[in-house]
Amino acid sequence: MGKRSNFTSKLGFILAAAGSAVGLGNIWRFPYLVAKYGGGTFLLCYVILAVTFGFALMIAEIGLGRKTGLSAIGAFESLDKRFGFLGVLASIVPMIILPYYSVIGGWVIKYLTSFLGGEMSHAAQDGYFTNFIGGVQEPIGWFTLFVALTAVVVFLGVEKGIENVSKFMMPVLVVLTIGISIYVLTIDGAMEGVVYYLRPNISDFSAKTILAAVGQLFYSMSLAMGIMITYGSYMKKDANLESSVRQIEIFDTGIAFFAGLMIVPAVFAFSGGDQSALSAGPGLMFITLPKVFANMSMGRILGAVFFILVLFAALTSAISLMETIVSILMDKFHWNRKITCLIVTVYILMMGIPSSLGFGIWDFIQPLGMSILDVMDFISNSVLMPIVALITCLFVGFVIKPQTIIDEAQADGAKFKHKQLFIIVILWIAPVCLCAILISSVLSAFGYMSL
Repeated sequence: MGKRSNFTSKLGFILAAAGSAVGLGNIWRFPYLVAKYGGGTFLLCYVILAVTFGFALMIAEIGLGRKTGLSAIGAFESLDKRFGFLGVLASIVPMIILPYYSVIGGWVIKYLTSFLGGEMSHAAQDGYFTNFIGGVQEPIGWFTLFVALTAVVVFLGVEKGIENVSKFMMPVLVVLTIGISIYVLTIDGAMEGVVYYLRPNISDFSAKTILAAVGQLFYSMSLAMGIMITYGSYMKKDANLESSVRQIEIFDTGIAFFAGLMIVPAVFAFSGGDQSALSAGPGLMFITLPKVFANMSMGRILGAVFFILVLFAALTSAISLMETIVSILMDKFHWNRKITCLIVTVYILMMGIPSSLGFGIWDFIQPLGMSILDVMDFISNSVLMPIVALITCLFVGFVIKPQTIIDEAQADGAKFKHKQLFIIVILWIAPVCLCAILISSVLSAFGYMSL
């Protein structure tokens, strides 16, 4: 096998890793969780957890990747053969997520073309979204286009594909997010939403708020799915690990913050302060927001820009998911990149079609009372990811010991200012939180509690 690829610069690594973290979860999931769990209260919990819990887990995963120079399976096996199964579990997560994530990416392209093509009024009508996703040829066609766009970037490799695309998409994504947020603040009635979004209310604080914030952090920062281990394996030794992770966190949390600042005040303004309008889950982006844009001056332009932003976010995350799968297969079977990309692309298309048809001709298939897409999301995000993260914490904390990662973070004389925080979170705080998330998620799925 040839020399392992590397990001050519620290900036390239940070933008690529931040691009992985910044995805659909930042744009639509974060705002509706903010609305559901008390606005500023949830926001404050999320930020505190991001700089503690998220920081420690990301340091651990990137450190494992850079230390071993391998993707998930190889990284764990090389440090302790007994934990090769953990790399397999971590590898399964992106293989489950990417097909259904690409289906949603196809929906984003559909809405972008609708706004660009002057069909905003149609997109804002009741039934437009459900009629579209209930079809066969059209949603599968857009899904296929999204997969093709993702595959082309991964096919080009780490430096020419992922790094170059991230250097373009991430700055554009940041500018668009901030620009739309500023515009939304000028809308009549938007400031009421800003106050709700930013002002913590202690009466809204609960264990459920913390669990929801940890779950979103987990989802948003691309943890426990092998991505950060893979990207860490491409990271040069002379790049400062701690400062890189902090900058990735700033990108990820900043985009989530501005997405909330963009969406919460806008929906508040056009719903008369009705918080339930923000709690529509996936419908927030594909049903509620098109109605908001349709009632806004310059709504068509703003809607098109918004869906360009969402498409960029979706693509950067999909690219990282696909690269993780490709890297794992290349490491395991010593295949070349071109053949591996082709195999993975075919796999994604085959596995994504059921998730798409699950809203139409296969909607009678309802495992656990969920659509095919929703059950895939539940298995990956609510079951496998907490399990992988929990065992990773135990692996780092009690098998290879935190000092192994600390030594990697201090390579080439680099400083690790917050190593005590890292040790405490990895050994004690993260395992407890992850157990709570796993238990509550499973109980919620079977109707025993509701997050």
